[in-house]
Amino acid sequence: MAQMEHPIEHPAQQGSDGRLVLVTGGCGFIGRHLVSLLAARGDRVRVLDLADWPRAAEPPPPGVELRQGSIRDRAALNRACREVDLVFHLAANPNLWAPDPRTFDEVNYEGTMRVLEAAADAGIARFVYTSTESILKNINAPRTSRSALIDERVAHGEEDVPGPYCRSKFRAERAASEAAQSGLPVVIVNPTMPIGPGDLTLTPPTRMLLGFLNGTTPAYLDCDFNLVDARDAAMGHLLAAEHGRIGERYILGHENVNLGDLLRVLERLTGQAMAKRRVPYWLAYFSALVSEGIANLTKAPPLAPLTGVRLARSSMAFDCRKARAELHWQCRPLEKSLVDTIRDLAQRGLLTRLPQQPLW
Repeated sequence: MAQMEHPIEHPAQQGSDGRLVLVTGGCGFIGRHLVSLLAARGDRVRVLDLADWPRAAEPPPPGVELRQGSIRDRAALNRACREVDLVFHLAANPNLWAPDPRTFDEVNYEGTMRVLEAAADAGIARFVYTSTESILKNINAPRTSRSALIDERVAHGEEDVPGPYCRSKFRAERAASEAAQSGLPVVIVNPTMPIGPGDLTLTPPTRMLLGFLNGTTPAYLDCDFNLVDARDAAMGHLLAAEHGRIGERYILGHENVNLGDLLRVLERLTGQAMAKRRVPYWLAYFSALVSEGIANLTKAPPLAPLTGVRLARSSMAFDCRKARAELHWQCRPLEKSLVDTIRDLAQRGLLTRLPQQPLW
């Protein structure tokens, strides 16, 4: 895991040409970073989000237009797309479990269909759809190929992705791809697991880190995955709008990590002991079944969503060279992102075990 810090340099971006940009889900984790980037460029920014701008976050940049509304409301979408040049569609239910699984399709798939239709009717010049890396994993692939790096060329069916969240995002990306084939200028981005400061709703990757940092997760499933700083993922969205090829997908991922190795890094950074006990897949799967069974009764989120365990059964490591080559995209060092995440969680009072040494 790289430790050397270096400045992130991106090609000079165009200044404002008076364009109006719509960001659905602009009050979310990656969305707020994207809104800040767009506003800093001088773009006029309109946000459509079911939630209001979080009070705990930095105030929105001056001039940002906030509209509270649902992507399931076609009339609200039509109004939001009026006079817009560029759409970033990030709004989604990002969780791996919900009390009512039908909400995944209603928001992630049907909502995306409505955003695509409204954008097409408005004559949008460019549309960036935020998919997810989890739909690129074929859980039914032959065991011999499960350790290979995953890239944008993968092709498999809906039956090869686990759980209602992944299936809803699979359908939504397919709809975005079909819209591109029909003439809508759509570019697709697939962020990997986002971390970094400002995750106010605690998305699954941050909840995972918080469990290990607080010592409430005593064991772990040996697995590989990819992490990306949400601030860098936001820049990747912007660069996809600038340089992405219509109809193409771009994996916005930084570093592939093994969970055991990540825990050792967290231990070194914080001075706090991390989980050492590895659990076999069958035990993790059984625990997730029990956890989701309890969650379905209590309507409280499970400690271990079954979809996450099924994804972790084999490698979730990615080849992210396409985004770097075609979008000229760079990422800050992963350890810097981890330090910023830990510091942010501590400042918000979410760490019950504070670091025992200064964070660099």
